[in-house]
Amino acid sequence: MPTVPFIGRLHIHEYLALGGSFVLLFLELVIRTITLLLPTPIIRLGYRVSRNAFNRLSSPYSRRARNKKKAVSSPIAQADDFVELCELYGYYAEEHVVQTEDGYLLGVHRLGWRKGEEGQKVNSGPGSIQKKVVYLHHGLMMNSEVWVCITEQERCLPFLLVDQGYDVWLGNNRGNKYSKKSLNHGPTEIPFWNFSMDQFAFHDIPDSINYILSTTEQPSLSYIGFSQGTAQAFATLSIHPMLNHKVDLFVALAPAMAPPGLASGIVSSMVKSNPEVLFLAFGRRAILGSTTMWQALLYPGIFSWVIDLALGFLFGWKMKNISPHQKLAAYPHLYSFTSTKSVVHWFQIIRNGKFQMYDDEVTSPTSFSTGSKYYKVAKFPTRNIKTPIVLVYGGSDSLVDINLMLKELPKHTIAKCVPKYEHLDLLWASDVDTLVFPHVLEALDSYSQPSATKRDALEWHKSLALPQRNIFDPALSNGSLPPGYSEDEHSYRMPQTPAIEYDVPVEEQMDESDEEDYMDNGQGGLVLAPSSFAHSSSNPPPPKNALGLMPSPSAVADT
Repeated sequence: MPTVPFIGRLHIHEYLALGGSFVLLFLELVIRTITLLLPTPIIRLGYRVSRNAFNRLSSPYSRRARNKKKAVSSPIAQADDFVELCELYGYYAEEHVVQTEDGYLLGVHRLGWRKGEEGQKVNSGPGSIQKKVVYLHHGLMMNSEVWVCITEQERCLPFLLVDQGYDVWLGNNRGNKYSKKSLNHGPTEIPFWNFSMDQFAFHDIPDSINYILSTTEQPSLSYIGFSQGTAQAFATLSIHPMLNHKVDLFVALAPAMAPPGLASGIVSSMVKSNPEVLFLAFGRRAILGSTTMWQALLYPGIFSWVIDLALGFLFGWKMKNISPHQKLAAYPHLYSFTSTKSVVHWFQIIRNGKFQMYDDEVTSPTSFSTGSKYYKVAKFPTRNIKTPIVLVYGGSDSLVDINLMLKELPKHTIAKCVPKYEHLDLLWASDVDTLVFPHVLEALDSYSQPSATKRDALEWHKSLALPQRNIFDPALSNGSLPPGYSEDEHSYRMPQTPAIEYDVPVEEQMDESDEEDYMDNGQGGLVLAPSSFAHSSSNPPPPKNALGLMPSPSAVADT
């Protein structure tokens, strides 16, 4: 018997909301179709009318402020691509292409040179400048431009890292502006868009990392992700054990794992329904592909207002920490293409409240209610991650459930809260350089491996005389196991909450059962007390750094 996608899942008011969403989508389709059929002079006239109306409705103060910053925001908003955005600030960017194992071609950008270093060789063998490698990855429906569409250079994390002496790489997901090519299918074909976060985790991230390390001849890199870029790292590190040795640090900005839900009742009704509802509404190719058309048709001030309205409607964000001129500069670079299936994947995660792989909705052929008895989708085993993790999240971010997240992450995870910050503030807030960047630099200084050639890496690996799989294990030759470890499960369990920072006293962050396992690290954070681990006498634990993180393999070798 065929199943109806949303029977039994929704309440009456949710059915009404779902119906309303289809009405809105139909109206948008009609308006878009009519607009595209209009002659170009009529469209230009509408643009001028909207501009004049916006200026008349704006206050004199806002008009003066907007005109004052227009010289800065307009070139950024109008920049065509990543390279042009970097050139506005005098930085040279390289473009690379990564071929994934399943045939997608991903655009990757490199910022490896300070101003004035353009003619020098960096991480290209003997005689070249050796630099630590940092890899940044964007969020959902974004591309690498979101990192550099900043109105002040000091608030741009990639530029800051380049000036600090890092070799900075920025990745892109399949399907977005820089990765709309495959060896097997064209972007107009449905099979091209048949991907979810599973493919990002199994192919895009590990293949990009391997390409970067091969090109730079470095043994490891540090990963900085934003939003879905953090989810992709959680997923890929959990299913690729050896990748944990290639990523010496994972900094998660606005981390995403299992969001608690959305503020919009209309969208929430879609979340609770079957994926077929979303596929019916948006098709099986790119989702919200008409966004770029509306961006071109609307006056920038109106487009910025529409984006703020949409973000408030979906997530309840106020967007007060991002300046108006930063919005005018960044919002034109906010959207990039992705598959409907990848958004469906997030809806499944929200609906089920767990960070899981894509669910193909397999059900029992004879029953509506016993499908889960015969089929259960796999969760990403995130507690198995060995790479040190530092979470930096906003205290007002509706997409972050920090307590749930920490329960699903290994015990060495450190969390740092930025009060009153929402999701996008971690990228574009007016004071991001003083409230967020210090956490990132502290983590990099404390943990990322020093630059080295592959030959150097092989030498210190051999000198360790330890199996590589045990480098990060606190339990060594005496057979002792760390707390929460089960030989039957072969994974770490979370009986207690990892280190986390709030604007409340340390003693209020833990209950009595946790006090004996944690101590103040002297840097404003909490770390595991040495007594909470069992070590052999012949293999004492290496010293922890300022963040309370265990040192990397290279650091062990250097000592």
